[in-house]
Amino acid sequence: MNFKSKFVKLTAAAALTLTGVAATNSVKPAAHVQAASQVVKVNYVPGYGIAVWSNYEGGHTTGQYLQHGSSYKVIKTVKDSQGNTWYDLGLNQWIMAKYTVSANTAVSQAASTATTNATSQAQAVINIAKQQIGKPYVWGAAGPSSFDCSGLTSYAFSKGAGKNIGRTTYTQLNAGKRVSVSQLQPGDLVFWGNYHVGIYLGNNQYIHAPQPGQNVTVASISSYFYPSYGVRVF
Repeated sequence: MNFKSKFVKLTAAAALTLTGVAATNSVKPAAHVQAASQVVKVNYVPGYGIAVWSNYEGGHTTGQYLQHGSSYKVIKTVKDSQGNTWYDLGLNQWIMAKYTVSANTAVSQAASTATTNATSQAQAVINIAKQQIGKPYVWGAAGPSSFDCSGLTSYAFSKGAGKNIGRTTYTQLNAGKRVSVSQLQPGDLVFWGNYHVGIYLGNNQYIHAPQPGQNVTVASISSYFYPSYGVRVF
């Protein structure tokens, strides 16, 4: 499985450099916010980046990714309702603190084996799910010609990673660690209450079997139909 397929490959132009002790953000902070002196470096996976979010609580990904090893000035620091620390880079650009280190700390040079394995399994699940796009929703169906929402997720995890997550939303919501919507990673299950489930693809998108009369499709997370939480299986 190609480990690189899960992440967005960043170009050299996206990287920012640290000169002396002063860092320059990709977008200047809003004028009414006083810049802090703290500078952090992205510490994720060499060659890849972390998502920028529109808010630290209930936000969405902006489509921008910050490259591993690049440096940014932190405007302010907050904690969300789950206790996660977030950094404000200015103009509604937020990143999770856990993916950074201080400016004078060396970043990782290689991905861990555990991260690589989880990434490969998640991508395999996504690949199987995408192969079902266009197949009709049928209540109670679990493939291969038709699906309901939990039938699709069950099929994708079973065929893609040999993982039994249960057949219904009621069992699948206990198939792993619960995470907030802002923490979603590709391959996570994404839930609306306990009645609907899909698979998060990254970049604010998910794949699901919507409802009778519709087919398996890719959709974008929106405020109109906002998920309740995610479940990380790997």
